[in-house]
Amino acid sequence: MTPQPRELSLRDTNGILGQPWIRPLRTSAGLGWPGVYVSTQRERPYRAEFGAAPSHVLILHLNGPVQVRRGHLGLTSARTVPPGGFFLHPAGKDLTVELGGDLDTTHVYVSDEALQEAHDGPAVRLTEELGAVDPLLEQLVLALDGVLRRWEPTARTYVDQLTALVAGQLAQRHSSRRGTAGPPPPARSAGLSDRQLAQVRELLEERLAEPVPLAAMAAVAGLSVSQFGRQFKARVGLAPHQYLLRLRVDTACRLLRERSLPIASVATRCGFSHQEHLTRVMRRHLETTPAAIRRDG
Repeated sequence: MTPQPRELSLRDTNGILGQPWIRPLRTSAGLGWPGVYVSTQRERPYRAEFGAAPSHVLILHLNGPVQVRRGHLGLTSARTVPPGGFFLHPAGKDLTVELGGDLDTTHVYVSDEALQEAHDGPAVRLTEELGAVDPLLEQLVLALDGVLRRWEPTARTYVDQLTALVAGQLAQRHSSRRGTAGPPPPARSAGLSDRQLAQVRELLEERLAEPVPLAAMAAVAGLSVSQFGRQFKARVGLAPHQYLLRLRVDTACRLLRERSLPIASVATRCGFSHQEHLTRVMRRHLETTPAAIRRDG
């Protein structure tokens, strides 16, 4: 099994975000996100050379169109990139780039450990891309940025899931091994065994108040993160982060009906950051509130 990804920081990026004119609106710095670093910002026109980075960089253009030129030790390719277009640069390669206008972007830096962990098979080598369009990848990047906008530590499992999906999509659709006829249909997964599911549920119940990493769930099931995600959903019908949220909400409802704890204590005991967080989740998923559940219970 490959090593588990560590938290990335600005030091793991290729230097674009370190330019003096860039002022990120929000980043994942210090949030404990393993294998990924996310930053959203406005970029000004520039031309610069950057050394090789240990992470793969994926840049989503949020507006535009804007002309971008890129290459190695010189600018060898150019394209006018529309909103929703991607700039992809693999780890371990230097980069010369020229941005032709103001641009809002979201950068996602993915560690090679996370990339390889999300893919079962030979080692993945990503391609250099300029202006690529991938609607699924775009939605995943926007989802990561959405988590940054409304960050709650209990969303850690969701971040892990999104990171694995980004890495998996990169490996499947943006690597040098991808086929010309499109990706093969996914193999049907047998799903977790009774014992594996019981071990995962026991872990979640023990750590309900904590951010539970996806890697911790996979470890108790004896699987890689990519194998675990597929087999868990095949067995349960939900992604791991969705199952964990449902478990937290169900437990909160039970405790609220017992009336033995203040609502704020129920929230934190069930893994919500505070009472208002629990209220938002219950309104969204149950169309009710903790106070109403307590009153009607």
